[in-house]
Amino acid sequence: MSQHRYPVTLAPDQRDQLTHLIRTGKSSSYHQVVARVLLKADRSQPEPPPTDQQIADALEISRRTVIRIKERFVSEGLDATLSRKYPQTRPERRRITGQEEAHLIALACGPAPDGQQRWTLRLLADKMVQLEYVDQISYETIRQVLKKTVEAEVPTERK
Repeated sequence: MSQHRYPVTLAPDQRDQLTHLIRTGKSSSYHQVVARVLLKADRSQPEPPPTDQQIADALEISRRTVIRIKERFVSEGLDATLSRKYPQTRPERRRITGQEEAHLIALACGPAPDGQQRWTLRLLADKMVQLEYVDQISYETIRQVLKKTVEAEVPTERK
């Protein structure tokens, strides 16, 4: 299916550039693999291109790698495909700020809610939302924050 989803059509100058890249042998192995995948998947040649699986088998890489290379070429172009830099539009990794983290730790160190012996991750997540410290938060984020806090406080012994 991905054979038709990301059809690679190289311009003559792109084809020459990739061929030169392979023949000189002075580029990284990543560039060599990308060049070989794109040259094999090129639809501008008279013979039909091999399938993704055939390309993967010939180059001894995974089929998924072939699909990713083709997808990046179709969506971003040759220069982006040859560069290893990924787009800078990554999602924000921090889910909660330092102040929200402090509220969470204070809440976790406080008494457990009525009817409970101790705080659970889900109870802490629900209470953070109920007290309007955050709009939403998963119990996994709670776990990561508390784990980080505990690891920072417990000194490791060196032998």
